[in-house]
Amino acid sequence: MPASGVTAAAIAARLSAIGLPTRVKEHTRFTTVETEVPDTLSAESWREVLDVVAGADRFGLLATSLNGRTLWAAVRKTVPTTGDVGGPGYQR
Repeated sequence: MPASGVTAAAIAARLSAIGLPTRVKEHTRFTTVETEVPDTLSAESWREVLDVVAGADRFGLLATSLNGRTLWAAVRKTVPTTGDVGGPGYQR
């Protein structure tokens, strides 16, 4: 399993241990972990959740009146260091 998958799985496991069911999704450049956050989550649990997602490259909270609150964390996948990484015309 790539390092991003290991990190995402660890984040998902820690969030699940807090009592938040997770979804892990693979994308081209990153792996995401998502969970619905209940309104009843205590301040102590929020601190624990923030400690968990701090291990990701990016994280955020999407809150809507229709769908509640979705916490997400994204872990970048490693980019190959050889070959035609950027494609034709790619400039560094």
